[in-house]
Amino acid sequence: MAKSVLHRIESGMPTFSKGQRRIGEYILTNSDKAAFMTASKLGRLSGVSESTVVRFASELGYDGYPSMQRALQEMIRSRLTSTQRIQAADDQFGGQDVLAAVIQSDMEKLRQVAAEADRAEFGKAVDLILGARHVYILGTRSSYFVAGYLNFYLHLLTGNVTLVQSNAAGEIFEQLLRIGPGDVMVAISFPRYSKVTMNTVQFARDRGATIVAITDNELSPVYQMADAALLAPSEMISFVDSMVAPLSLINALLIAVGRRMGTDVARTFGELEDIWNRYGVFGKMDDE
Repeated sequence: MAKSVLHRIESGMPTFSKGQRRIGEYILTNSDKAAFMTASKLGRLSGVSESTVVRFASELGYDGYPSMQRALQEMIRSRLTSTQRIQAADDQFGGQDVLAAVIQSDMEKLRQVAAEADRAEFGKAVDLILGARHVYILGTRSSYFVAGYLNFYLHLLTGNVTLVQSNAAGEIFEQLLRIGPGDVMVAISFPRYSKVTMNTVQFARDRGATIVAITDNELSPVYQMADAALLAPSEMISFVDSMVAPLSLINALLIAVGRRMGTDVARTFGELEDIWNRYGVFGKMDDE
């Protein structure tokens, strides 16, 4: 399991220089605030130079301060209340063009997925979905809409798909009464991690199902329970989460599944086009 940034700091304290210990002590005491500070501000509040902060990140094993900052944000974000996230957003976006800042943030997340996604794990997830007796898709809270998107297209591709409705925990277990070996649960979970999701994934595992997780990092509870996991960052800091990167990852997953199915997909959509045309499902342009 990946070590959290706080664990790395605590483990390294005996070997740090005096300045590095100042940074470490400040982060350990003020992790929720430090996660959203620039290297310059963190250095100023710790009583060291900005360059010392950058070297501190490298000492912890990160490839730069932004990488350490991202790890710290991912770790603490699940603990932030909505009010704390709004306050952090005010600090981060204050004085900026919000539209440009948010879009730039989303673009960075997409670049991160493109560069860091584990291709072998991605291929494994495709194999598991294609080989499943039945696929159950789970997502609660804001992840429910992402789960619905995956369900819409995957249901067209394979048919043996169930979107688990998450209105009440008891009803979830009733929907999963027949889940078992040979089945796959695709569990979508992002901070703040829902206990309903964790309990449901554990139930599916106990029944012998295989778990494919779509989540944000290796410290995620569903990652720890998954047979295959696809990672995409979702942090927006404010009261909303960014699902741009997770949805792009799901698009890639759907296309990969469709390509592996080959002519079956063409046949399915050819039949759908005939139905849509016959029953006037879509309106026509005025000049048609």
